[in-house]
Amino acid sequence: MIEKKMLVGGEWVDRPEKIEVLYPYTGEVIGRVPRGTEEDVLTAVERAREGFRKMSSLTAYERYSLLIKAAELLRNRSEEFAKTLVLEVGKTIREARAEVARAIQTLVFSAEEAKRIGGETFPVDAHPNGAGKVGFYVRVPVGLVSAITPFNFPLNLSMHKLAPALACGNAVILKPSERTPLTPLMFAELLLEAGLPPEALSVIPGYGDVGRAMTTHPAVRVVSFTGSKKVGELITRQAGIKKVVLELGSNSAVVLHRDGSVERAVEKTVLGGYAIAGQVCISVQRVFVHEEVFPEFIQKLREKVRTLRVGDPMEEETDVGPMISTEDVSRIRDWIEEAVQEGAKLETGGVACAEKGALFEPTVVSLVPPQTKLFREEAFAPVVVVNPYREVEEAIEMINSSEYGLQLGVFTENLKVAWEFIQKAEVGGVLINEGPTFRVDHQPYGGFKNSGIGREGPKFAVEDYTEVKTVIFDLS
Repeated sequence: MIEKKMLVGGEWVDRPEKIEVLYPYTGEVIGRVPRGTEEDVLTAVERAREGFRKMSSLTAYERYSLLIKAAELLRNRSEEFAKTLVLEVGKTIREARAEVARAIQTLVFSAEEAKRIGGETFPVDAHPNGAGKVGFYVRVPVGLVSAITPFNFPLNLSMHKLAPALACGNAVILKPSERTPLTPLMFAELLLEAGLPPEALSVIPGYGDVGRAMTTHPAVRVVSFTGSKKVGELITRQAGIKKVVLELGSNSAVVLHRDGSVERAVEKTVLGGYAIAGQVCISVQRVFVHEEVFPEFIQKLREKVRTLRVGDPMEEETDVGPMISTEDVSRIRDWIEEAVQEGAKLETGGVACAEKGALFEPTVVSLVPPQTKLFREEAFAPVVVVNPYREVEEAIEMINSSEYGLQLGVFTENLKVAWEFIQKAEVGGVLINEGPTFRVDHQPYGGFKNSGIGREGPKFAVEDYTEVKTVIFDLS
């Protein structure tokens, strides 16, 4: 049992009402944290004023050093963090170690950006009224950032908000998912140990009331949210006059053209479709395969998926762990049944595993009609849809028919075909001969349409977590 207090403006606070953290593999309670309230948010905001004053007075080198020390502390406790991630998320131990390693990189990249936050001159005298004047701009911290993160990557996605915001000199209030608050609270301990001014950070587990207080408070200058489209829309309506950065859903696609490598496309589809039990915003959900290689691809994909080992996420050999809840298992099973009733073909999987309630067999469904939920919505489950196409324009049309547009993977040796997808696909990232699930933590990451607004990646997040201040000197 892991018991944690919440962090409110640098003070560890307990509450009689608790949030229980469940291990998705067994359903047992493995942790308890206090349930935060609106009053806790108000306290955090008040203390953040002092936290911002202290953070913004630190030199760039001091902010760099603070984040580098936090990265070293995380590296020293990496296995402890990985095992906690397994318990609260249900991801496999190998996936959990990979998340910790990525979080360390996100910290390091953010620390490096702390040294690069500057400005630029501009020629005032290029304007007829600018004679005798010189000008430049600098970037200054916004002040207070509210960050809300989902359950699937509680450590690294929190890092993508906390680390760049702190690198800029801001104070931050973080609400982790109520399902996975443990590793964010553990990392808050490391930040304080690394020397972060205590008032500059709050980590408040809670539900919608906490999120609403964080996003509507007038003292908050930036709201950064990763999660569902539904909640993202709610935040944009209620936030008021402040920056809103959204990383929302997707149903990412892979395209295998007639000249692409079938073996590599299968490999990347399996890697991207079933990691974290498919609960990744850039999971491979839809695969469009040229009709000439469609039978070969389906056969090889089916064979590969059937070799995946599903089970205890703490075991080193496990490939696919549980989904986050049995309710999500029921939902995706219903979606698959609807698709089959509409004419789709279940190639493999499609049933919950008898061993544990939240385990779901890795599934492949082909010939899925575009009107079904499985084709249109974000599955967030270990399910891959495979449909054939004849012409490139047809594949592009199917990709763009989605309300989402995060990343796309295209397998082809034809530069002209690759460029056509780069130009015409309505997505935030196009990966050639790589799956859409690939991401390095310093790239500009984000989507088009209902996949969100803004870009993550420390260098690019700095633009959201700073204000531009213009300076003009009259030297005449």
